Amino acid sequence: MTVALFVTCLADTLYPAVGSATVRLLERLGVGLEFPRAQTCCGQLHLNAGFPDVAATLARRFVDVFDRYEAVVSPSGSCAAHVRVHVPELAVDSGGVAARTWELSEFLVDRLGVSDVGSAFVGSLTYHPTCHSLRLLEVGERPETLLRAVPGVELRPLAEATECCGFGGTFAIKNAHVSSAMLVDKLRRVEETGADAVCACDASCLLHIRGGLERRGSPVRAVHLAEVLAS
Repeated sequence: MTVALFVTCLADTLYPAVGSATVRLLERLGVGLEFPRAQTCCGQLHLNAGFPDVAATLARRFVDVFDRYEAVVSPSGSCAAHVRVHVPELAVDSGGVAARTWELSEFLVDRLGVSDVGSAFVGSLTYHPTCHSLRLLEVGERPETLLRAVPGVELRPLAEATECCGFGGTFAIKNAHVSSAMLVDKLRRVEETGADAVCACDASCLLHIRGGLERRGSPVRAVHLAEVLAS
């Protein structure tokens, strides 16, 4: 099986450790992974900001770049959701590239059929299900199934887990006061768990949450699912 890593803009520019962790994890599981250097933004930001023509151009590029691969894996629920839901609306995808694009936890559980990935992570975690992974991809229990299979992880329940953290891409910029209020609620729930760290499948939401935690001097860390599983 030829598998490509779709690393996403945010991992490339701000969270390179997430991309590296994804590679380590998949290679440890015997996946022959390639990184197409011609990949660019999938166009999610542009579509959200009201530029469908630019988003369509990027969607066509995505299809062209990843067309030859049997599977495309991304450590981002939001970008994977954009590709699966919106790329077919924006570009001709006769080869079904969008349908072959997987968020990391989906790929591990559904395509590889694994739950125990050999992680050595130790500590208490709470899991925040990000909006795109929850509502568009419907990944369900897959991330938590993977976390529960890590012997050193104590997974603590998060109250009101399905509530948005307030990021929402450009929403956090255009509606900063509302976004900040939503974030405060999420941080309070995270801290109430007493967990060492909060885990999610999206670096974008983690960036938002991590910033809030650091500003309030919280000891809670924000970690990506790939980083936990690659440990």
